[in-house]
Amino acid sequence: MSNSALPRRVVVTGATGKLGRAVVAHLRAVGVDVLAVDRAGGRDPRDVNGEFLLVDLTDYGQVVEAFTGGADEHAGDVDAVVHLAAVPAPGLMSNAATFANNSAATYNVFAAARAAGIKRVVWASSETVLGLPFDNPPPYAPVDEEYAPRPESTYSLNKALEEEMARHFCRWDPELVMVGLRFSNVMDVEDYAPFPSFDADPQLRRWNLWGYIDARDGAQAVERALAHDQPGADVFVIANADTVMSRSSASLMAEVYPGVEIRKELGEHETLLSIDKARRVLGYEPQHSWRDHVDVL
Repeated sequence: MSNSALPRRVVVTGATGKLGRAVVAHLRAVGVDVLAVDRAGGRDPRDVNGEFLLVDLTDYGQVVEAFTGGADEHAGDVDAVVHLAAVPAPGLMSNAATFANNSAATYNVFAAARAAGIKRVVWASSETVLGLPFDNPPPYAPVDEEYAPRPESTYSLNKALEEEMARHFCRWDPELVMVGLRFSNVMDVEDYAPFPSFDADPQLRRWNLWGYIDARDGAQAVERALAHDQPGADVFVIANADTVMSRSSASLMAEVYPGVEIRKELGEHETLLSIDKARRVLGYEPQHSWRDHVDVL
């Protein structure tokens, strides 16, 4: 991808999280000027090196300062925002606290970007809007962006509302480009060691149809989304090309979800979280697999 297609200066929120660290490192490696943003919480800002600012995203004024150069020693001229910060999963905090944090943070990021004249926003939506943990079977497989969100938790409800909010922000500003990335379960290389054990019980990982996303491929998806220049709001499932299992995808569906329609001929280990749209529209193509790091029997 040509660097000329990328914004020059980008704010990345949630910069010290697992995906955030990968995104910051990746964008800096391809020549993007990154202001890494996160809040105090026991993490070391040095995890992301370079320019860093502690920001409470639930405080609108702090977000505006971060986006406009109002904080001392940090330049403005922000061209795009990558919003990854959130309570990252259901069950980590009370439902009300999760919703209060995540909804306020995302609204403030979207509204501050609009107020600052920033025309490009990429944010982390979630695979959970597809209906996770799939206690109720998916409508078909591979699942994709063509059916309405099916949130099953407060965390997921907030993600579904973020997608709706983005559509209205783009209606208010027809020049705005907003890309929601429905990331699967984010993994670093060191997380792959237990993967072979999943084969013993396919029920262990049925909750997200045996999907995952390598943080490095998640970062690639962010880069692709930042280069996307089609005005309006759009969402994309972002997963790796394979599953976490050694067994075939077809056999997993036949055993665990025998009544679910399979809408395409599946490759041996093909993801059941469809990345066809991300491939077609963004040019996304996963480069990594857990199979490259762990011996598979």
